[in-house]
Amino acid sequence: MSEKFCLQLTLSDNAKSIAEKDLNETEENVKNALIQLKELLENDKTIYYKIDDEFLKIFLRPCKFYATSAYELMKRIANFRAKYKTLLYDLVPSQERDAIVNHNLINVLPDRDQLGRRVMIVYCGENWNTSKVSSDQIFRLFYLIHLLAILEPDTQINGTVVIMDYKGMGLKQVAALTPAFSMKLLGFIQDAMPLRLKEIHMVNNPWIFKTVWAVFKPFIKEKLGKRIHFHENKMPSLHKFIDKSYLPKNYGGDLPEINYGGKEWYPVMEKHIDHIKEWNTYGLVEK
Repeated sequence: MSEKFCLQLTLSDNAKSIAEKDLNETEENVKNALIQLKELLENDKTIYYKIDDEFLKIFLRPCKFYATSAYELMKRIANFRAKYKTLLYDLVPSQERDAIVNHNLINVLPDRDQLGRRVMIVYCGENWNTSKVSSDQIFRLFYLIHLLAILEPDTQINGTVVIMDYKGMGLKQVAALTPAFSMKLLGFIQDAMPLRLKEIHMVNNPWIFKTVWAVFKPFIKEKLGKRIHFHENKMPSLHKFIDKSYLPKNYGGDLPEINYGGKEWYPVMEKHIDHIKEWNTYGLVEK
């Protein structure tokens, strides 16, 4: 596996500084929040999570070390997993190997942007053969990728950015993006994802995209709505948010065109399979 495609499992000095400034991650706050969160979890027999310090920071960081907020997030995650258990319980990468390796649908840039954020690209247009990969499978891919992202301390702190690429979108893709899918995806993003989603960028969106947006818009809360930006094919507009020196030529950037994808990232998923399997044990306690 190329060193280019790997997770960054150590905390950088820059991210540490940002965490203290933006997330209240001081030594005292961390200590107090961990004590409070552990107590809340130990007193709640309806959900199960391990209480390792580094693990609990996954939930405390997006909640700026407010233990009660992190606890509520963990409960929402448990309830979400139970609601969609047919899709998420016991999910492992091998179940979606074909979709990951052989269909160019979701990609992650190997390097972070100028703000230290992970950048994920989702291809919702001509690349998406809806007869081979369903919308539920795309959701499962999102879910697996987020399980990798939460392992990175820098990503926990700096957050993520998503580029939604609609190039070549047609009626088949529009039909696959149903209200049920939008409710599921937005429910996950807005209520049950322990990551800081900083921005979503819509690019190469054709006129037919208005139909898709009409489906999604009613389910988008104000906080997320403010983080969604529309660029069509105007890449200088995208560069106002992600510096072109951190983007590939595909998006008007200075980096080489993308020549990698799920095939390169799949071994990373398999490398961290123990983490994914362990995550499958968390959630609501069966009565």
